[in-house]
Amino acid sequence: MAEIIDRGDSNLTEELKPAAPASELGVSELRGTIPLGPDELLRAASGGKAVELLGQGRAFDAIRMAIGIDAPGYNVYVCGVRSREERESVLGLLRERAARMPVPGDWVYVHNFHAPDAPRAIYLAAGKGPELHDRMNELIRFIIEQLPKAFRREDFDQERTTLRDKYNKRAQELFGGLEERARARGFAIQSAPTGQIIFIPLIEGRMPESPEELARAMSQKSEEERENLAKAQAELQDELASLLLKQQELMRELVEDIRAIERAFAARLINPAVEEMKRHFDNPAVHSYLDEIAAHMLSHLDRFRETAETRGAESPAAHDRGPGDGPRWVEYQVNVIVDNSGLSGAPVVLEDAPSYRNLFGTIERWIDPFGRAGTNFMRIVGGSFLKAHRGFLVLDLEDAIIEPNVWKTLKRSLKSGRMTVETFEPFPFFSLSGLRPESIEVSTKVIVLGGAYLYNLLYFWDADFAELFKVKAEIRPVIDADKNAAAHYAARVGALVKREGLPEFDGEALGRVVRFGMRMAGDRARVVAVMEPIDDLAREAAYFAQSSGAKGVKAEHVERALTERMLRLNFIEEEIRRLIANGTLVVHLTGKALGQINGLAVLDVGGYSFGRPSRVTATVALGQAGLINIEREARLSGSTHDKGVAILSGFLRSRFGQQHPVAMTASICFEQSYSGIDGDSASSTELYALLSALSGVPIRQDLAVTGSVDQYGDVQAIGGVNEKVEGFYRVCKAVGLTGTQGVLVPRSNLSNLMLDPETTEAVEKGAFHIYPVERIEQGIEILTGVRAGSLEERGTISYLVDQRLRKMAEVLRERAGGETRIVHETASTPPAPKPPSPPEPPR
Repeated sequence: MAEIIDRGDSNLTEELKPAAPASELGVSELRGTIPLGPDELLRAASGGKAVELLGQGRAFDAIRMAIGIDAPGYNVYVCGVRSREERESVLGLLRERAARMPVPGDWVYVHNFHAPDAPRAIYLAAGKGPELHDRMNELIRFIIEQLPKAFRREDFDQERTTLRDKYNKRAQELFGGLEERARARGFAIQSAPTGQIIFIPLIEGRMPESPEELARAMSQKSEEERENLAKAQAELQDELASLLLKQQELMRELVEDIRAIERAFAARLINPAVEEMKRHFDNPAVHSYLDEIAAHMLSHLDRFRETAETRGAESPAAHDRGPGDGPRWVEYQVNVIVDNSGLSGAPVVLEDAPSYRNLFGTIERWIDPFGRAGTNFMRIVGGSFLKAHRGFLVLDLEDAIIEPNVWKTLKRSLKSGRMTVETFEPFPFFSLSGLRPESIEVSTKVIVLGGAYLYNLLYFWDADFAELFKVKAEIRPVIDADKNAAAHYAARVGALVKREGLPEFDGEALGRVVRFGMRMAGDRARVVAVMEPIDDLAREAAYFAQSSGAKGVKAEHVERALTERMLRLNFIEEEIRRLIANGTLVVHLTGKALGQINGLAVLDVGGYSFGRPSRVTATVALGQAGLINIEREARLSGSTHDKGVAILSGFLRSRFGQQHPVAMTASICFEQSYSGIDGDSASSTELYALLSALSGVPIRQDLAVTGSVDQYGDVQAIGGVNEKVEGFYRVCKAVGLTGTQGVLVPRSNLSNLMLDPETTEAVEKGAFHIYPVERIEQGIEILTGVRAGSLEERGTISYLVDQRLRKMAEVLRERAGGETRIVHETASTPPAPKPPSPPEPPR
């Protein structure tokens, strides 16, 4: 590639003072040192035991404290759980504590005989819930089978017959004198076909043989005699009506006495059975419920009689369903919603799908063949929150909080210590459930998993959150890369090898795995604490070792696994390198240019991040518009990038605006950038381009720059330094290495350097260079080869920039005062319009 021609007249009439040689980083400074040697890593791997999480002692101590305090609000927010292993470790800690805690009891719902739409909740000892359910079914079956037999016993029939004879005799006595009194008054008693009793007048002391005979006899009587007969007949009818009322009262008394006998006989069967059940349950609530059942059964004996009469007509399948399964006996059933009979300690419930129904239960309903909906207390279903009573409930809050009504109900239950099972109805107008189950007192310790963003959001915007979740346990993503961490890595790989039958890793391969953990942490003094990526790398390296026929896994197999992983994801990176190589994306890698520099950015394409160079340019002209951020003008700039550009103005005012105004119009642009840009890691890059444009000294194009800057010229650390250095090296390699190319990085990023072997080898051979920079002065000297110097030192960058700004200020001041003389600072600088005089900055 040909050397670039400087743009415009650089106006360099001064003899430039060369900069001192720049210091480069050696190979030892480009990657971290493994805390353990290969032999020590092999010894650690041979143990094969690495079951605990790495470096999470503080988080576990916080959880232990929270679950050890039995007080409201000591629920736990576990922040930063990223892997299944971390979640299992939290569950293991809870199970360890739960095993030492007492087993909580069972919860059941039963029918409320006083308010059928408000089922009663009963708390029993562990295992007593299913027992009550089974014994209740046995009681119903026993009564259904034995009560009809009791009613067929001889002593019961004898009692009932005696009672009927008694009432029949009283009825006969009641109606016995009526016939004599009727005959004395000239009437006979006869029953009509309809059952009605009528009084017929006698003819000469006898019953008329026909209606015609009665009519002839009545016609022969006088009017007075007929009126007397009618009057006597009416009086007899009134007397009959009075007797019939008394007969009905006798019948009611008979029925009540018969029912009393039935209840007495049934009580001899039911009460002993109920009392026997009470002896199995030392629970006042159960005793009260059983008393209500006994009273209800004795008041509804006809239902058992109906069962006995229809039992023979039922199919065998109907008998197999059991006596308590049909709607006839639903009020005698027991709905066990929490059964802890199988536990040996407190429950630990993990709710993977924290919907409202799964957490807090619901009331199911059925639809009959006619389309009518119905429900009863047997359709009440308990949720995880209730099942974890006096134990621990674990859920992912990021999943739960987006479920309708879950967060509101969870807060209400934790604050009140009670919960009510109800159906969640998004549209109350269409609500079908008419049940209002009794609320239940619940003491559940809730452990939620979530991220830092959600924690902060709830902490600052939800007034109840801090009181309900008093303990935060934070899982650290990275820890110190000490000997214990390296040994843990090796032991982890050794355990994986034994568990999955993988080839053995040698010491160098184990060291490369540890180095991968340091690279993921972004700091040579740290390693990632999440072990799943380490397991994946070990599996992939073992695969390539086996596919190559090697007996064990070596460092080269780990390197190949990492390379293959990159090749699966770096298509876009390769396309960008191709576009740069063929000139579609303009990035100059040789020569010098005025006001132009190579900046570095990191692109994340999902699972893979890489660095790419971008051409940053700066132009300067007369004017008072100040520093123009073209990305911002095009609405392609983020707020952090805007801040970085604003800092450049602060630097210029601080450095060059103490003796004269910094009056100029300058623009900075990321060329061929068509998407948004954010971050301040290019602020030093932009400042170098601006200083080049102001001083007229060109910048080397074989170097790329990264680093943010403050208003005093200190170069600050940035993120993605490894990706940026490696990305620029790969671009240079694709276009052609010249031996002078390199990158300027902040010195404060040295601890983050963990470069890949290829880039490290190129630095070692002198084909690529990395320069650490602490101050803007160091960077501009490396980029231009000219001393930065001071404002008074001729032939330096600072002097040239100050003189340029001073001359532009003088031109603007002359034009503001009516001068007509036009001064051209550069051949490419057009005459500036006459602006108002700028105010003098404060000294």
